[in-house]
Amino acid sequence: MRFLLEVTLDDGALAKDPAGELGRILRYWGGNLRHYALDPGDGSAVYDSDYREVGRWHIEDQAG
Repeated sequence: MRFLLEVTLDDGALAKDPAGELGRILRYWGGNLRHYALDPGDGSAVYDSDYREVGRWHIEDQAG
């Protein structure tokens, strides 16, 4: 399996403070992952500090 996180950096709060916003996103979603089974297909939208959707994370099956 593979964990994928995609975040758009060129708009909103991420454009103003990319390192700060990415750090916040990683801390928040890292702590939130315990609520998921982490099976292929699991995932969720990712939001910046302005509560705007800026990306998504998901688990995919890594077929051989």
